[in-house]
Amino acid sequence: MAFVRCVGGVLHDPAGRLLVIRRGHDPGAGLWSLPGGRVERGESDTEAVVREMREETGLDVRPGELAGMVVRGRYEIFDYVCEVVGGELRAGDDAADARWVNSADFASLALTDGLVDTLRDWNRLPRC
Repeated sequence: MAFVRCVGGVLHDPAGRLLVIRRGHDPGAGLWSLPGGRVERGESDTEAVVREMREETGLDVRPGELAGMVVRGRYEIFDYVCEVVGGELRAGDDAADARWVNSADFASLALTDGLVDTLRDWNRLPRC
């Protein structure tokens, strides 16, 4: 099986809330996850993160260090810690909703499989 390279963004606001999106399409339609998507041909991971974050959340970001990588079916997902540098939060493209969540909100959402454990392992859960 050939893997599809994908990227995602891990963002916390100054209060420590985590940015999540509700997926508008399969895989995982209706579930909450980190924003991101496929790396297009000829695109670097950094370029893909910036594009996907703008498309799905309306935010302009500066990708930083690699938070980690997971494999979900045929998708290899490389998630990068990001910093917001502009834009305004809104759901767009493949996202049905986008919001900042604290720990209590995060725990109440229908999340994609493995997200909680992955973010816990990476020390990237909501901080408030």
